[in-house]
Amino acid sequence: MRSGAPPQSCRPRLRHLRSLRQRLWKERLIQITGNDALTGFTARKILWVKNNEAEVFARVRQILLPKDYVRWKLTGEYATDKAGGAGTLLFDVRKRDWSGAVVEALGIGPAWLPPTFEGTAITGRVTPEAAEFTGLQTGTPVVGGGGDQAAAAVGTGAVVEGIVSLSLGTSGVVFASADRPIIEPQGRLHAFCHAVRGTWHLMGVMLSAAGSLRWYRDTLASDTDFDSLVRSASDIPPGSDGLLFLPYLTGERTPHPDPLARGAFVGLTVRHSQPHLTRSVLEGVAFGLRDSFELMKQAGLAQITQVRITGGGAKSALWRQILADVLNTELITVNTVEGAAYGAAVLAATGAGAFTDVPSPCAAIIQATGSTMPGPASAAYEAIYPLYRDLYPALRPVVIG
Repeated sequence: MRSGAPPQSCRPRLRHLRSLRQRLWKERLIQITGNDALTGFTARKILWVKNNEAEVFARVRQILLPKDYVRWKLTGEYATDKAGGAGTLLFDVRKRDWSGAVVEALGIGPAWLPPTFEGTAITGRVTPEAAEFTGLQTGTPVVGGGGDQAAAAVGTGAVVEGIVSLSLGTSGVVFASADRPIIEPQGRLHAFCHAVRGTWHLMGVMLSAAGSLRWYRDTLASDTDFDSLVRSASDIPPGSDGLLFLPYLTGERTPHPDPLARGAFVGLTVRHSQPHLTRSVLEGVAFGLRDSFELMKQAGLAQITQVRITGGGAKSALWRQILADVLNTELITVNTVEGAAYGAAVLAATGAGAFTDVPSPCAAIIQATGSTMPGPASAAYEAIYPLYRDLYPALRPVVIG
């Protein structure tokens, strides 16, 4: 049992999370949707409105994701893409369409949900009214597209099995394409439909990746720029002389779907200096991202042939080296930096007929720009990683709010 009660702000979210699990057994929910009932999913938000704003829920006639509302304003058509739909917790991930069982269990009108389309399918065309308002040409096709991570994966070329995208932004995302739905039995990974026709993906999400470094800098070293702060950590040995950092500053999703998970520095002594703390933050994030890779292997993902790294944190040579060492794999940087926007453009171009499929332009356009190989520190990190993994279960009982 945990000490103390959950914070007030978490209680409503946790109550609706439990309600979702009770309405449709957790194991069955995961097998249908590929995901556990975490607090951020659309289904949980709909249930909150139903239970807290009954008068609003009674007026619902259509449920759209924000981008699909924009689509409707552009085309006059209700539609969503299969990757985005899979991210609502209302999808049957294997059938690539809405789940009747989940929709019925939550009391959602089936007619409220829009038709679903593959990422390159044309879902409508720009109306004359929208053209006049936006400056777009009347009749411009609007394709299905994809959610942010699915589109970003297209933008980095993670569209075939074996190529994994590692995004080191405010949050950290490990994204792996698969030619079949792969579901982690406990829902510790997200299993969604990909924006590429006939493919799926596994995704591990760390809520505070580069966000951990920003919090650390803003809180403990606000007068130091990021480059100088990170550079000072390069002289610290792997393992930061016994100092470990747990990066659960805003709860966590992978591998612990726990909004009450908390961060920590563990092992502090008087011999530790600020560069030690800095390096431990970089290492803690790397260990947390390794959790996703380990879960993917256990879930049955085929051999990983290449890891492509993107995001603001990937600009740091030291952080890239730590990640390569912790993961014990080569990291590749690529020439596309626009991420999701670039991927959305590839999907649109394919849907408009410029390409016959998505993998072809990805293979032709997206090129490697750099490589970071694992070094001698890999052995040290291999020994430290089990200690990191022991921190969450050890500290979980003492969360006090």
